[in-house]
Amino acid sequence: MAAEPVWSVDPRTGKPREQVAVEATAGEVDRAVRAAHAARDALADRTVRAAFLRTAADLLDEARAHVIEAADAETALGPVRLTGELARTTAQLRSFAEVVTEGSYLDVRIDLPDPGATPPRSDMRRWKIPLGVVAVYAASNFPLAFSVPGGDTASALAAGCPVVIKAHPDHPATAELCAALLRRAAAKEGLPEDVVVLVHGFDAGVELVRHPLVAAAGFTGSVRGGRALFDAAAARPVPIPFHGELGSLNPVVITPAAVEERAEDLGTGLAGSVTLGAGQFCTKPGFVLAPRGEAGDRFLAALTAGVSETEPGVMLDHRMRDAFVAGVAERAALDGVRTPVTPGAGGEHTVSAGVLAVDAERLIGSGGGEGAGDAGGAGDGAGGGHRLLLEECFGPVTVVARYSSRAEVTAALGLLPGNLTATLHIAERDQDGDAASLLAELTPLAGRVLVNGWPTGVAVAAAQHHGGPYPATTSTSTSVGATAIERWLRPVTYQSTPEHLLPPELRDGNPLGVPRR
Repeated sequence: MAAEPVWSVDPRTGKPREQVAVEATAGEVDRAVRAAHAARDALADRTVRAAFLRTAADLLDEARAHVIEAADAETALGPVRLTGELARTTAQLRSFAEVVTEGSYLDVRIDLPDPGATPPRSDMRRWKIPLGVVAVYAASNFPLAFSVPGGDTASALAAGCPVVIKAHPDHPATAELCAALLRRAAAKEGLPEDVVVLVHGFDAGVELVRHPLVAAAGFTGSVRGGRALFDAAAARPVPIPFHGELGSLNPVVITPAAVEERAEDLGTGLAGSVTLGAGQFCTKPGFVLAPRGEAGDRFLAALTAGVSETEPGVMLDHRMRDAFVAGVAERAALDGVRTPVTPGAGGEHTVSAGVLAVDAERLIGSGGGEGAGDAGGAGDGAGGGHRLLLEECFGPVTVVARYSSRAEVTAALGLLPGNLTATLHIAERDQDGDAASLLAELTPLAGRVLVNGWPTGVAVAAAQHHGGPYPATTSTSTSVGATAIERWLRPVTYQSTPEHLLPPELRDGNPLGVPRR
């Protein structure tokens, strides 16, 4: 059977641009993984690893115009957005170089021998080592920062793990370009190019997670696709860690005092967050609890005006566009759902942003919720088909649920599954006790909780956490920030080991100056 071609497609027209590759066969995936596995020892030197990450960032910056042009042609995200994304991507690579150089990620712990302890203690020295080859699944909505040169790749390489990356079909030419730059950076620092390998194709992605030499996987995408890969990773004869980011509703709660204080600002701010990047951010606020009443009406009017002023946008591909159009139509048809701005098709290749509004009591139903994180997911206690409003709809739309009481807020939050973010908007005159109790209700729902802000935009920082309870992610780890490196490491303790056999980081005198306990 002939290999299936991989085409670069223009999302603005739906027409193929060029063939950039062919889908990898099972044999080619096997060779890719084995090549990466053979290169793993070359990444052992932390100094070389850090230099490699910095050189990769430099080469991406030097090829900026070409990279942005390629990514825009395949995603329609625009040069401004992609320029910022590339800057974030290269900053992330350099940040991980600093993490590697500083060394605290190794979490070195030394217990000196104590024969008088009960029981007696031997000399024990603990640190963390790389897992091995990491499979990285590129994301559709971030062709740079969450794809070939993105956070999963950068953190895995920083940990000392070679990567085999499954390109996303929405931007295969961008993937090829970025992979070539990473491989060139490896060669410039004396590393085998196969510390980074790229494959294409759906079947290749399945073969990759099943390969016995793949030690872990990182994924950003849909609940359906991510869960299938997660289950495959768990079903292997030797299961492996699967760090998947799958989907998130990112709820927002606005207190009555907050909406009275700044209704118009809240509506305008929410409109900007919902429509940013055609609503294709994983942290888009998709569900908002806002109070009934005159101030709540002003908030909704400002949100309506802001969304109405948004021009129709191009989504990443026509499959996503069609799913958005069908999804918002199904939600809008539910009993009691109003459409202050009707979302849907903006043209043959575009979508129009919108707002759906509903009374919170319709979501709550008579049964109420069973609390965050239930195995049943969103809306087990919601009435009828309204549970659909509590599921992510990828694209520029949000659901505003109008509540009449504090009890309705609690009941609605009890229906929600896990999220990447949860946001609380309060006013200065909100009673501290009530604000604290709302924050306490939101905290179990998400990995990042914001007060008086909007969740779109994820800073690359040491304290960042980009993850959350299932289905937001399949693990408790973050995919953004310095601690993302921890996903690709495991601890090992050496006991009563002669000095000359220990890694330099664990030897007496700390010759490499690594932070230690």
